[in-house]
Amino acid sequence: MMLVDMIEEAGHSVVAEAGDIKNGVALATEAEFDLAILDINLGGDTIEPIASAIACRGKPFFFVSGYGSSGAPDAFSGTKVVTKPCLPAELRSAIDTALAQSRRN
Repeated sequence: MMLVDMIEEAGHSVVAEAGDIKNGVALATEAEFDLAILDINLGGDTIEPIASAIACRGKPFFFVSGYGSSGAPDAFSGTKVVTKPCLPAELRSAIDTALAQSRRN
């Protein structure tokens, strides 16, 4: 919930949330969004199927994790990881950077 509040305080809207891989893959495949923010560990499962679905669509995303970058799936080892807990300014910066990079591509 705190992450949602920080996203909205940064001037963005949260259009969907998923608490498990199945729902996450469905949203990653079908939902309309500009950017995804993914927790690396979702109910004990790896986030890789969701990240793969988003990457296939060419949508920007980054990870948030209490584990730091060490928990990122190998296929996405170069993807930005914001360490939880994070400050609003850190999250805002990661969002702005991801969206700006997406617009350049």
